[in-house]
Amino acid sequence: MLFRQLEYLVALARERHFARAAQACHVSQPALSEALRKLEDELKVLLVRRGRSYEGLTPEGERIVLWAQRILADRDALRDEVDALRTGLAGRLRIGSVPTASGAVPLLTGPFCAAHPLAAVELSTDLRSDELLRQVRNFEIDAGITYLPGPGTDDLRALPLYEERYVLLTGPADELARHPRATWEEAARLPLCLLHPGMQGRRVLDEVFAGLGLEATPRVETDSVASLFAHVRTGHWASIVPYAWLHVFGVPHGMRAVPLAEPVHSAPIGLVTAAREPGSVMARALLEVARRTEVAAVLGSLPGSA
Repeated sequence: MLFRQLEYLVALARERHFARAAQACHVSQPALSEALRKLEDELKVLLVRRGRSYEGLTPEGERIVLWAQRILADRDALRDEVDALRTGLAGRLRIGSVPTASGAVPLLTGPFCAAHPLAAVELSTDLRSDELLRQVRNFEIDAGITYLPGPGTDDLRALPLYEERYVLLTGPADELARHPRATWEEAARLPLCLLHPGMQGRRVLDEVFAGLGLEATPRVETDSVASLFAHVRTGHWASIVPYAWLHVFGVPHGMRAVPLAEPVHSAPIGLVTAAREPGSVMARALLEVARRTEVAAVLGSLPGSA
Protein backbone atom coordinates (compact mmCIF):
# COMPACT_ATOMS: atom_id res chain seq x y z
CA MET A 1 0.00 0.00 0.00
CA LEU A 2 1.35 3.42 -1.01
CA PHE A 3 0.56 6.87 0.31
CA ARG A 4 -0.16 7.86 -3.27
CA GLN A 5 -3.02 5.36 -3.48
CA LEU A 6 -4.56 6.76 -0.30
CA GLU A 7 -4.21 10.29 -1.67
CA TYR A 8 -6.10 9.24 -4.81
CA LEU A 9 -8.90 7.70 -2.75
CA VAL A 10 -9.26 10.82 -0.59
CA ALA A 11 -9.25 13.04 -3.68
CA LEU A 12 -11.94 10.92 -5.34
CA ALA A 13 -14.10 11.06 -2.21
CA ARG A 14 -13.71 14.85 -2.13
CA GLU A 15 -14.16 15.59 -5.84
CA ARG A 16 -16.73 12.84 -6.58
CA HIS A 17 -15.45 12.70 -10.15
CA PHE A 18 -12.59 10.66 -11.61
CA ALA A 19 -11.28 13.37 -13.96
CA ARG A 20 -11.36 16.12 -11.30
CA ALA A 21 -9.69 13.84 -8.75
CA ALA A 22 -6.95 12.99 -11.25
CA GLN A 23 -6.45 16.68 -12.01
CA ALA A 24 -6.22 17.50 -8.29
CA CYS A 25 -3.54 14.81 -7.91
CA HIS A 26 -1.68 15.88 -11.09
CA VAL A 27 -1.96 12.45 -12.73
CA SER A 28 -3.88 11.03 -15.65
CA GLN A 29 -7.31 9.53 -15.04
CA PRO A 30 -6.20 6.03 -16.13
CA ALA A 31 -3.28 6.17 -13.67
CA LEU A 32 -5.59 7.15 -10.82
CA SER A 33 -8.12 4.44 -11.70
CA GLU A 34 -5.44 1.75 -11.95
CA ALA A 35 -3.91 2.74 -8.60
CA LEU A 36 -7.32 2.49 -6.93
CA ARG A 37 -7.93 -0.93 -8.48
CA LYS A 38 -4.59 -2.13 -7.09
CA LEU A 39 -5.58 -0.78 -3.67
CA GLU A 40 -8.84 -2.73 -3.88
CA ASP A 41 -6.93 -5.88 -4.84
CA GLU A 42 -4.56 -5.45 -1.90
CA LEU A 43 -7.36 -4.81 0.60
CA LYS A 44 -9.57 -7.47 -1.03
CA VAL A 45 -12.61 -5.20 -0.90
CA LEU A 46 -14.47 -3.05 -3.43
CA LEU A 47 -14.01 0.64 -2.63
CA VAL A 48 -15.58 2.46 -5.59
CA ARG A 49 -18.93 1.92 -7.30
CA ARG A 50 -18.18 2.12 -11.01
CA GLY A 51 -20.64 2.50 -13.87
CA ARG A 52 -20.49 4.70 -16.92
CA SER A 53 -19.23 7.35 -14.50
CA TYR A 54 -18.36 7.69 -10.81
CA GLU A 55 -21.28 6.46 -8.70
CA GLY A 56 -19.81 6.96 -5.24
CA LEU A 57 -17.88 4.92 -2.73
CA THR A 58 -19.10 1.61 -1.39
CA PRO A 59 -19.88 1.40 2.34
CA GLU A 60 -16.46 -0.22 2.74
CA GLY A 61 -14.92 2.62 0.74
CA GLU A 62 -16.54 5.20 3.00
CA ARG A 63 -14.89 3.55 6.01
CA ILE A 64 -11.50 3.14 4.33
CA VAL A 65 -11.41 6.80 3.26
CA LEU A 66 -11.63 7.81 6.94
CA TRP A 67 -8.56 5.71 7.67
CA ALA A 68 -6.82 7.16 4.60
CA GLN A 69 -7.47 10.72 5.81
CA ARG A 70 -6.09 9.86 9.24
CA ILE A 71 -2.98 8.13 7.86
CA LEU A 72 -2.20 11.01 5.50
CA ALA A 73 -2.73 13.55 8.29
CA ASP A 74 -0.33 11.61 10.52
CA ARG A 75 2.23 11.49 7.71
CA ASP A 76 2.00 15.26 7.22
CA ALA A 77 2.16 15.87 10.98
CA LEU A 78 5.29 13.71 11.20
CA ARG A 79 6.97 15.68 8.42
CA ASP A 80 6.07 19.01 10.05
CA GLU A 81 7.32 17.77 13.42
CA VAL A 82 10.66 16.71 11.97
CA ASP A 83 11.02 20.01 10.09
CA ALA A 84 10.23 21.92 13.29
CA LEU A 85 12.88 19.99 15.21
CA ARG A 86 15.49 20.69 12.51
CA THR A 87 14.87 24.27 11.39
CA GLY A 88 11.89 25.62 13.33
CA LEU A 89 8.24 25.47 12.42
CA ALA A 90 7.72 25.69 8.66
CA GLY A 91 5.03 24.64 6.24
CA ARG A 92 1.44 25.83 5.98
CA LEU A 93 -1.12 26.38 8.75
CA ARG A 94 -4.66 25.85 7.44
CA ILE A 95 -7.36 27.74 9.34
CA GLY A 96 -11.09 27.84 8.73
CA SER A 97 -13.52 30.36 10.18
CA VAL A 98 -17.25 31.02 10.18
CA PRO A 99 -17.96 34.41 8.57
CA THR A 100 -19.02 36.14 11.79
CA ALA A 101 -15.73 35.20 13.50
CA SER A 102 -13.37 35.99 10.64
CA GLY A 103 -12.65 39.44 12.08
CA ALA A 104 -10.94 37.74 15.02
CA VAL A 105 -8.62 35.62 12.86
CA PRO A 106 -5.89 38.31 12.40
CA LEU A 107 -5.51 38.52 16.18
CA LEU A 108 -4.09 34.98 16.02
CA THR A 109 -2.41 34.86 12.60
CA GLY A 110 -0.37 37.99 13.33
CA PRO A 111 1.40 36.67 16.44
CA PHE A 112 1.59 33.18 14.91
CA CYS A 113 3.52 34.45 11.88
CA ALA A 114 5.71 36.63 14.11
CA ALA A 115 6.60 33.62 16.26
CA HIS A 116 7.15 31.30 13.28
CA PRO A 117 8.63 33.30 10.36
CA LEU A 118 9.14 30.20 8.20
CA ALA A 119 5.45 29.22 8.35
CA ALA A 120 2.66 30.41 6.07
CA VAL A 121 -1.08 30.62 6.70
CA GLU A 122 -3.94 29.53 4.45
CA LEU A 123 -7.37 30.92 5.41
CA SER A 124 -10.93 29.89 4.55
CA THR A 125 -13.23 32.45 6.15
CA ASP A 126 -16.66 31.65 4.69
CA LEU A 127 -17.29 28.18 6.14
CA ARG A 128 -20.52 27.19 7.82
CA SER A 129 -20.05 25.78 11.30
CA ASP A 130 -20.98 22.19 10.41
CA GLU A 131 -18.71 22.22 7.36
CA LEU A 132 -15.86 23.68 9.43
CA LEU A 133 -16.13 20.89 12.02
CA ARG A 134 -16.26 18.30 9.22
CA GLN A 135 -13.03 19.67 7.75
CA VAL A 136 -11.31 19.61 11.16
CA ARG A 137 -12.39 16.00 11.66
CA ASN A 138 -11.25 15.02 8.15
CA PHE A 139 -7.87 16.80 8.57
CA GLU A 140 -8.60 19.17 5.69
CA ILE A 141 -7.78 22.12 7.98
CA ASP A 142 -5.61 22.26 11.10
CA ALA A 143 -7.93 24.44 13.17
CA GLY A 144 -11.18 26.34 13.01
CA ILE A 145 -12.63 29.43 14.69
CA THR A 146 -16.32 28.92 15.24
CA TYR A 147 -19.14 28.69 17.75
CA LEU A 148 -18.10 26.27 20.47
CA PRO A 149 -19.43 22.80 19.63
CA GLY A 150 -21.93 21.11 21.91
CA PRO A 151 -22.21 17.55 23.24
CA GLY A 152 -21.05 14.62 21.14
CA THR A 153 -17.79 16.28 20.08
CA ASP A 154 -15.30 14.35 22.21
CA ASP A 155 -13.10 13.99 19.13
CA LEU A 156 -12.56 17.77 19.13
CA ARG A 157 -10.61 20.11 21.42
CA ALA A 158 -12.06 23.60 21.93
CA LEU A 159 -10.32 26.64 23.44
CA PRO A 160 -12.73 29.52 24.25
CA LEU A 161 -11.59 32.82 22.71
CA TYR A 162 -14.33 35.40 23.31
CA GLU A 163 -18.06 35.96 23.63
CA GLU A 164 -19.76 37.13 20.46
CA ARG A 165 -22.06 40.05 21.29
CA TYR A 166 -24.31 41.99 18.95
CA VAL A 167 -25.08 45.53 17.89
CA LEU A 168 -27.84 47.02 15.80
CA LEU A 169 -26.25 48.60 12.74
CA THR A 170 -28.41 51.32 11.26
CA GLY A 171 -28.33 54.67 9.50
CA PRO A 172 -28.06 57.98 11.40
CA ALA A 173 -31.60 58.98 10.39
CA ASP A 174 -33.16 56.12 12.35
CA GLU A 175 -34.53 57.16 15.74
CA LEU A 176 -32.73 54.23 17.44
CA ALA A 177 -29.39 55.60 16.21
CA ARG A 178 -29.66 58.31 18.87
CA HIS A 179 -30.29 55.86 21.72
CA PRO A 180 -27.51 54.42 23.94
CA ARG A 181 -28.97 50.95 23.40
CA ALA A 182 -31.79 49.20 21.56
CA THR A 183 -33.97 46.23 22.42
CA TRP A 184 -34.39 43.15 20.27
CA GLU A 185 -38.10 43.96 20.03
CA GLU A 186 -37.28 47.37 18.54
CA ALA A 187 -34.81 45.77 16.14
CA ALA A 188 -37.42 43.26 14.94
CA ARG A 189 -39.65 46.11 13.72
CA LEU A 190 -36.98 47.54 11.39
CA PRO A 191 -36.42 46.62 7.72
CA LEU A 192 -33.66 44.10 8.34
CA CYS A 193 -30.88 42.60 6.27
CA LEU A 194 -29.57 39.46 7.98
CA LEU A 195 -27.41 36.43 7.31
CA HIS A 196 -28.89 33.40 5.56
CA PRO A 197 -31.03 31.12 7.82
CA GLY A 198 -28.72 28.16 7.20
CA MET A 199 -25.79 29.91 8.86
CA GLN A 200 -25.06 29.44 12.55
CA GLY A 201 -24.72 33.20 13.07
CA ARG A 202 -28.30 33.66 11.88
CA ARG A 203 -29.59 30.72 13.91
CA VAL A 204 -28.20 32.36 17.05
CA LEU A 205 -30.20 35.52 16.29
CA ASP A 206 -33.35 33.56 15.52
CA GLU A 207 -33.08 31.77 18.86
CA VAL A 208 -32.89 35.10 20.69
CA PHE A 209 -35.93 36.45 18.87
CA ALA A 210 -37.87 33.20 19.44
CA GLY A 211 -37.04 33.29 23.16
CA LEU A 212 -38.71 36.70 23.33
CA GLY A 213 -41.75 35.53 21.38
CA LEU A 214 -40.61 37.52 18.33
CA GLU A 215 -39.89 36.64 14.73
CA ALA A 216 -37.51 38.60 12.55
CA THR A 217 -38.61 38.82 8.91
CA PRO A 218 -35.67 40.24 6.96
CA ARG A 219 -36.30 41.56 3.48
CA VAL A 220 -32.74 40.72 2.44
CA GLU A 221 -30.67 37.65 3.39
CA THR A 222 -27.02 37.10 2.51
CA ASP A 223 -24.09 34.80 3.30
CA SER A 224 -21.67 37.71 3.68
CA VAL A 225 -21.11 39.98 6.67
CA ALA A 226 -19.54 42.54 4.35
CA SER A 227 -22.80 42.54 2.36
CA LEU A 228 -24.70 43.42 5.55
CA PHE A 229 -22.57 46.57 5.93
CA ALA A 230 -23.03 47.41 2.25
CA HIS A 231 -26.82 47.22 2.53
CA VAL A 232 -26.95 49.33 5.70
CA ARG A 233 -24.80 51.96 3.95
CA THR A 234 -27.61 52.60 1.44
CA GLY A 235 -29.80 53.94 4.25
CA HIS A 236 -32.68 51.56 3.47
CA TRP A 237 -31.81 48.75 5.86
CA ALA A 238 -30.71 47.90 9.36
CA SER A 239 -28.80 44.82 10.43
CA ILE A 240 -27.55 42.94 13.49
CA VAL A 241 -23.82 42.24 13.42
CA PRO A 242 -21.23 40.92 15.88
CA TYR A 243 -19.00 43.36 17.76
CA ALA A 244 -15.95 41.62 16.27
CA TRP A 245 -16.72 42.96 12.80
CA LEU A 246 -16.67 46.53 14.06
CA HIS A 247 -12.99 45.97 14.83
CA VAL A 248 -12.51 45.29 11.11
CA PHE A 249 -14.61 48.08 9.61
CA GLY A 250 -14.94 50.40 12.60
CA VAL A 251 -18.34 52.11 12.54
CA PRO A 252 -18.33 53.33 8.93
CA HIS A 253 -19.31 56.88 8.04
CA GLY A 254 -23.08 57.19 7.72
CA MET A 255 -23.84 54.35 10.14
CA ARG A 256 -24.49 53.97 13.84
CA ALA A 257 -23.81 50.91 16.00
CA VAL A 258 -26.22 50.58 18.92
CA PRO A 259 -25.64 47.80 21.51
CA LEU A 260 -28.58 45.40 21.81
CA ALA A 261 -30.08 44.82 25.24
CA GLU A 262 -33.11 43.20 26.88
CA PRO A 263 -31.51 40.71 26.77
CA VAL A 264 -27.77 41.25 26.36
CA HIS A 265 -27.00 38.04 24.50
CA SER A 266 -23.67 36.44 23.71
CA ALA A 267 -22.47 33.26 22.02
CA PRO A 268 -19.09 31.64 22.80
CA ILE A 269 -16.53 31.53 20.00
CA GLY A 270 -13.49 29.30 20.24
CA LEU A 271 -10.55 27.69 18.49
CA VAL A 272 -11.34 24.09 17.55
CA THR A 273 -8.77 21.41 16.72
CA ALA A 274 -8.79 17.63 16.49
CA ALA A 275 -8.37 15.96 19.90
CA ARG A 276 -5.60 13.61 18.81
CA GLU A 277 -2.13 13.09 20.18
CA PRO A 278 0.43 14.08 19.17
CA GLY A 279 -1.66 15.71 16.45
CA SER A 280 -0.71 18.50 14.09
CA VAL A 281 2.35 20.52 15.12
CA MET A 282 0.73 23.49 13.34
CA ALA A 283 -2.41 23.18 15.45
CA ARG A 284 -0.36 22.92 18.65
CA ALA A 285 1.59 26.05 17.75
CA LEU A 286 -1.62 27.98 17.04
CA LEU A 287 -3.11 26.84 20.35
CA GLU A 288 -0.02 28.15 22.16
CA VAL A 289 -0.46 31.53 20.47
CA ALA A 290 -4.19 31.59 21.27
CA ARG A 291 -3.54 30.90 24.96
CA ARG A 292 -1.18 33.91 25.11
CA THR A 293 -3.45 36.28 23.16
CA GLU A 294 -6.13 38.35 24.90
CA VAL A 295 -8.69 38.05 22.13
CA ALA A 296 -11.62 38.77 24.43
CA ALA A 297 -10.00 41.95 25.75
CA VAL A 298 -9.54 43.32 22.22
CA LEU A 299 -13.00 42.40 20.95
CA GLY A 300 -14.94 43.16 24.11
CA SER A 301 -15.34 46.90 23.58
CA LEU A 302 -17.23 48.87 20.98
CA PRO A 303 -14.72 50.80 18.82
CA GLY A 304 -15.23 54.45 17.97
CA SER A 305 -16.47 55.70 14.63
CA ALA A 306 -14.06 55.39 11.72
